[in-house]
Amino acid sequence: MDCVKIVAHIQRSNAGVLQEIPVLLTDQGVLQPLLEYCLEHAHARSTSWMEFRIQAVQLLLAYLSANVQCFDDHRRLFRTFVQQLYSGTIGSDGLDPSGLYWRPRSTRSANRLIGSLTEFSEWMADRYDVEQLNPLTSSSRYEEQLRWAAFQQRHARAFLAHTWDKAAAKEKARQTRTAIMREPPRSHYNGVKYFPDKRFIDLLFSGFVRPGQACNPFIDRRLNLRDILITLLLHGGGLRVSEPLHLYVHDVGIDPQAKGPTGRGVALVRVFHPSDGRAPDDWPEQSSGKTLNREAYLRGKHGLKPRNQYVSRSMRAGWKVRKLDDAAGNYIQVQWFPKIFGEWFLDVWKLYLRQLREVPRAHPFAFVVLHGPDQGKPLSMDAYLASHQRAVRRIGLEPAKLNGTTAHGHRHAYGQRLVDAGVDVLVRRNALHHASLESQLPYTEPSAAKVSAVLEAATNRLENGDGNAALEMADLLAYGFEDVDPLGLLSGLNPKL
Repeated sequence: MDCVKIVAHIQRSNAGVLQEIPVLLTDQGVLQPLLEYCLEHAHARSTSWMEFRIQAVQLLLAYLSANVQCFDDHRRLFRTFVQQLYSGTIGSDGLDPSGLYWRPRSTRSANRLIGSLTEFSEWMADRYDVEQLNPLTSSSRYEEQLRWAAFQQRHARAFLAHTWDKAAAKEKARQTRTAIMREPPRSHYNGVKYFPDKRFIDLLFSGFVRPGQACNPFIDRRLNLRDILITLLLHGGGLRVSEPLHLYVHDVGIDPQAKGPTGRGVALVRVFHPSDGRAPDDWPEQSSGKTLNREAYLRGKHGLKPRNQYVSRSMRAGWKVRKLDDAAGNYIQVQWFPKIFGEWFLDVWKLYLRQLREVPRAHPFAFVVLHGPDQGKPLSMDAYLASHQRAVRRIGLEPAKLNGTTAHGHRHAYGQRLVDAGVDVLVRRNALHHASLESQLPYTEPSAAKVSAVLEAATNRLENGDGNAALEMADLLAYGFEDVDPLGLLSGLNPKL
């Protein structure tokens, strides 16, 4: 069955608001159950969540179409589909008679797809009274013990464990899915890289150079001030890449309580929740005494939606923050670390505002397209990421996640800077705007190289006589292998022999 993802505008009532939503279009029309499933969750789920469910259903339909004659039982088909997500469909001879030519997926990727399809199947069973693809069945004794042990481990670490229902957990442990997911490998967050601080100045002032303006003496004409500002928010303020795109011009000011290391002012930047954040005061309905949110402001004054509600990539900007800094305004405040970044931001911001005054805009967003046919439109995330890649290459680096030279590497650099400075874990959590302490582990856990360096230094301390452990270390180094190795085969491994 041929199918393609499209963006649909759905009118659900006589109201003037249209629901913009991704849907799956087949040769028989829109896949109605999937559309209803997404509509039911649209108010609480992101566009990315819906697109992932559509991708999962697309894969299942493609597999069904390629193997329609092979199965007479839908549960057996689903179990085989699950197995071939893990294994791929290409034989050892390099051929695939089904024509799918799927490569093996990682365990985590396959598990996400299986979980999404299982949830959709459960919803279908409740809504249309059909059989589930992956129903619950009785666990074996071994499976039950594993699931109960996993619950006990989570329970022991949970802050609110006393509120958990153990009876319900025991009942849940007695059941398992027909198609069982693989257990992903457990590992710490080794390999997380961050943008090198020593190359950050080069990136700002040699990387973000406008084409053909490298020798222009005027800094506002030579440099891409807009993308420098975004990069300062990521590297010096720890924001995620999507968050600066929600910033209004109104959201930047001068911090009255802070001075930078050179004595100049520091920018006060607040990023409000895209829909629930407090609206600016430049709207008559807001200044009349009503406290309205930004969704009402965008729709009422500009005929727009919050950027996290768009499907098109040109307007969409995600939002992941679950812990805000202010309950009344519903915003997060950028915490500059160190404050010199806040000084630089304010200086560049003043120059950028001069450019922005010359650009016609029909929206409040701060970062816009400055030139070309789309002049004045909100900047897209893809446009910034492409600009960042070009800037990284201009200073002789290769943009790659494992090098820490992607845009997200700046947030990792911010988190690592907090760790290196000995900032308390609770303060780090708030600075990174995480809801959970464990969320910061990918940003702060030491790499394998750093662990090796620390252990090497500890070994040197032991060898140099540091404490009782040093005595045991001396005995170990003095040990000879004559009794167990009379032929001297290990003599090259021990410097004392």
